[in-house]
Amino acid sequence: MKAIVAERIRSMTGGHWILLFGLVLLAWALLFLMAVPAEMRAADAIYGADFWRDLCTLTPDMAGFGRMILMWALMSAAMMAPTALPALATYEDLSHTAPGTRFGVLLCGYLLVWLGFSVLAAGVQFGLFHAGLLGSFGDSRSALLSAGLLIGAGAYQFSAIKAACLSKCRRPLTFFMQHWDEGPLRNGIRLGLVCLGCCWALMLLAFVGGVMNLAFMGLATVIMVLEKLPEIGRYVTRPLGFGLFAWAVGIVFTAF
Repeated sequence: MKAIVAERIRSMTGGHWILLFGLVLLAWALLFLMAVPAEMRAADAIYGADFWRDLCTLTPDMAGFGRMILMWALMSAAMMAPTALPALATYEDLSHTAPGTRFGVLLCGYLLVWLGFSVLAAGVQFGLFHAGLLGSFGDSRSALLSAGLLIGAGAYQFSAIKAACLSKCRRPLTFFMQHWDEGPLRNGIRLGLVCLGCCWALMLLAFVGGVMNLAFMGLATVIMVLEKLPEIGRYVTRPLGFGLFAWAVGIVFTAF
């Protein structure tokens, strides 16, 4: 199995793969440049949200909302594209024998779904910020909000919807064969929706770990990649749910 995976990775040398990997690296590089230094986070704790709002960190206008959408879009591209590599590789394998494959169109459909998620996530962040539940940098200021997000994400790990979406992500060949006649765009959108069904709750934990927290994003990406691997994922999903419950209990215990 390891030899097959290694051989598959070595075969990802086409121009479309180079472009995809380049976009992922660019997204991570931009996120690194946008990441908030620790000293600025410390200053936020001292001066509060009003100080950073005055500096236009989050402004109540479309410009501020647009920046948040861009941030979430970069996060989605950087974190979700790696999790979709097995499915994208399967699609390319099918392209050698099946007509009508267009890798770029499939990828656009996939990313379109996550762009929609980015708009919704930015709206949630904007609302929670103005409700005083999030700090200027997207980190939770409420123990109850953090615990609620963790419990919700933990419970979702055991849900039938999560299991159904993961089963499709872990068997991309079956997924594509079932919907092949719909064409690359609709297949990309469908793949994006399945991926969203797997990962949306974990993505929203950025409000707990801190939006633009590179350590959290890196760890979450690794976890979501492992979840979608057929031989490993089943050992990750449920234990992760219990771990999220324990994290929530720890937050409540320390806060109260």
